[in-house]
Amino acid sequence: MNAQAAMEETPFTPEGPQPLVREIPPGARYPVNALGPLKEAVEAVQGMTQAPVAIPAQSALAVASLAVQGFADVEMLGGKRPVSLYALTIARSGERKSACDAPFIEALRLHEREQSKLHIKQRQEWHRRHAVWKAKHDRILTDAKKSKSSDSAEAEATLRAIGLEPQAPPSPDRTVTEPTFEGLTKLFATGQPSLGLFSDEGGQFLGGHAMNSENRQKTLAAFNDLWQANPIRRTRAGDGHSTLYERRLAVHLMVQPTVARTFMADPLAADTGFLPRFLVCEPASAIGTRLHQTTRSNWAAISSFGNRLRSILESEMSMDAETRELQPRCLPLSDGARETLVRFADKVEQAQSPGGDMAHITGTASKAAEQAARIAGVMTLWRDLEAKQVEPVDMNNAIELARFYLLEAARLADAAQISAAIDQAEKLRRWLLDTFAETQVLVRDVVRRGPNSLRESPKARAALVALEQHGWLIPLEKGSVVRGSARKEAWQIVQAS
Repeated sequence: MNAQAAMEETPFTPEGPQPLVREIPPGARYPVNALGPLKEAVEAVQGMTQAPVAIPAQSALAVASLAVQGFADVEMLGGKRPVSLYALTIARSGERKSACDAPFIEALRLHEREQSKLHIKQRQEWHRRHAVWKAKHDRILTDAKKSKSSDSAEAEATLRAIGLEPQAPPSPDRTVTEPTFEGLTKLFATGQPSLGLFSDEGGQFLGGHAMNSENRQKTLAAFNDLWQANPIRRTRAGDGHSTLYERRLAVHLMVQPTVARTFMADPLAADTGFLPRFLVCEPASAIGTRLHQTTRSNWAAISSFGNRLRSILESEMSMDAETRELQPRCLPLSDGARETLVRFADKVEQAQSPGGDMAHITGTASKAAEQAARIAGVMTLWRDLEAKQVEPVDMNNAIELARFYLLEAARLADAAQISAAIDQAEKLRRWLLDTFAETQVLVRDVVRRGPNSLRESPKARAALVALEQHGWLIPLEKGSVVRGSARKEAWQIVQAS
């Protein structure tokens, strides 16, 4: 639905001017049956919290992505890609976002806590080994300086004999909440090569230091690179240049609508390709319907999810011993899965043609097939880390999910257009009632003297029509005399009572 059509659904009524309201059409029902091995746990959390099912579904997908992304990449229609997923869940305060997230992430937090205790012991041992190594290293250098011999071969041989400097054990943390790019890069260098950015207060990240005006473009580009598994390149004064290869990042940000609107309205978020990489949804509110008598408990399903997560987290990821560079295998598509993905990709491509349903969100639509392959890879590996290939059943489910997210993106993009049009109309309404001295208005009045953002005829006319539809203006008959001249187009301003 475009902005004009949405505004035409709010006609003038004899009751007088109507408020300018951003009405967002409801989204499609979340295809929970397409979640495959994650379905039972998602339904269990939804039954317990009675939140919109899309919220626990987003959490489950993101946590599963974090768990498996270090083990395999998935075959695409051209090349291969990580199975890392970026998710953005939009829901107002009180929708039980945290309550939905907690059951899925509980086993991860327990794993991190246990590994943290082990890490303390490992660092103590490292400190002892490092102290011994440093003492030997310093003594060799001191003896070499005292020696009158110009031949340093003996000293070099002795240094080689004591080996390389012992490296500190990597940080066991698997998640972060509000990282700067520099902080995230440092953690990738000194910690795990597979990380998750998870926050049930995602506004703290989107509105934080990493996303301020100075850092935003750099941060967006860096996250785009991580989504594509590009190397992380870092050059800083004093630290020199470093490159980290084969790191993986899963993301789930939960944000309130006002925060999301501001971020999604930023052209940089869309133009850089950052926002189109996200699985975005804004489910209808369930507040007011969550009665205790309708809650459902299925702790067995939640426990099963946690046990599977722990099992994967405790599995060893293949990586280079020195650089901690991941060495994921490629998870191929079966013939049937590939054929299904090709049909979906072609259909979405056709919908992006001028005038097509997806022509206004080509950035998101162009990634839909890849999102489907990533989701299929996540579900396949969650079920079996040693799976030989992606089967058609998982690809069909993943495509259904990818289609849902694509329709959500289209809906929210339309809503953004409606919001922008309503905002412009509201600016004009305030100007007409508070500043404009006449009782009748022409398009040229707005173009010449109105708000700066409306000083173009098409924008001015669109805002005037919006106010007409909401009853703030009454169109005058063609040829009506306004300020001494007959006018083809003019409106009478309605003063609110």
